Amino acid sequence: MPDRVDMVVVGAGMAGLCALHHFRERGFSTVVLEAGGGVGGTWYWNRYPGARCDVPSLEYSFGFSDELQQEWEWSEVFPGQEELERYFNHVADRFDLRRDIRLNTRVTAATFDDAASTWLVETEPGDSITARFVVMATGPLSAPNEPNVPGRDTFGGQVLHTSRWPRGDLDIEGKRIGLIGTGSSGVQTTPELASVAGHLYVFQRTPTFTWPSRNGPLDPDVQATWKRDYAEMRRLQRETFGGVTGSTGAIILQLPGDKPILEATEAERLAMLDERGFDASRAWSDVSSNPAANDLGADLYREMVRRTVDDPELAESLSPRGFPIGCKRPVIDSNYFETFNRDNVTLVDLRRGGIETITATGIQTTARHYDLDVIVFATGFDAMTGALSRVDIRGRGGSGCRRCRSRAACGRRADSW
Repeated sequence: MPDRVDMVVVGAGMAGLCALHHFRERGFSTVVLEAGGGVGGTWYWNRYPGARCDVPSLEYSFGFSDELQQEWEWSEVFPGQEELERYFNHVADRFDLRRDIRLNTRVTAATFDDAASTWLVETEPGDSITARFVVMATGPLSAPNEPNVPGRDTFGGQVLHTSRWPRGDLDIEGKRIGLIGTGSSGVQTTPELASVAGHLYVFQRTPTFTWPSRNGPLDPDVQATWKRDYAEMRRLQRETFGGVTGSTGAIILQLPGDKPILEATEAERLAMLDERGFDASRAWSDVSSNPAANDLGADLYREMVRRTVDDPELAESLSPRGFPIGCKRPVIDSNYFETFNRDNVTLVDLRRGGIETITATGIQTTARHYDLDVIVFATGFDAMTGALSRVDIRGRGGSGCRRCRSRAACGRRADSW
């Protein structure tokens, strides 16, 4: 017979841990099913070199317990993967959550029984659980996007993905590394890989708008201020766009200024660039709301790339064009553009010739072949609904996954429609 509970929560990341705590408080019997071998969600899986949260630590934290807020000490403005994983393990222990968490338990299906008004949840290990409610706390960035590049299985070296980075040390020092992708994970890991690689080749399809994080130790006075009035800080978060107040010493998250860039002279714009560097591109009141203003902000950004990257042709290849600031997810970095001034780093601009195939010894583009020892896919996630589409969810009347209509290859049965 299946186990019977009130609530099944899928995922033991930030949302799953919080859900378990609150459901327990309200008297619901709850079990959390987690595919990984530990808690923390994205911060359990994403352990690539340079992995770091782009929300300040004081704001990227639980607010359901003032005791937790007071006892936990954050060390950096933007927390790294190791600190975040420690934090979530502390939460699991602090509130005795582990007794209701089943690790290494991937959910494969959830089927609603109309007559009984319950869900039957099935798992990869073969367990089944009956529940009144199912909460999918699978997160928006948890299902890796692994491109099906021809020849991938023929490569004789190591193949890694940033979102499934192995635990423990890897022998990559001094090796020729090919990094595919320049989104957030690619931008974060580029400087780290460059510091150990014999040579790093960064395969870029689209240049990225990324701003220096200026990360560093968290100011004790800032942390003390938050601890004195966490309730007010949480209120401000709820009233601020994006939930981030920018009051933690994170320069990148400061709110735009009052002056419109369209009313500034060229001399004033360049003076702002001299003062604030990359941040000058977003330091105006109208850049996020007026396309013409956004164009001027992007011009300042590209000028800062030219000031940072020594090679003018390389600077142009790294400069985003063709889409506005804010159109894609903003990225923060630590010395990303500066890394391309290193002798052991080469940018491969795929707009000048895309990847044709992976060979036994490297990557073949339409322009040339690159000999490699390691290939790292920093190709991100099947975002938002990717994890949901990997579970065979069937609601009333056996209705299934909407994505099956256009993606029969996802494995669900399209005939349920």
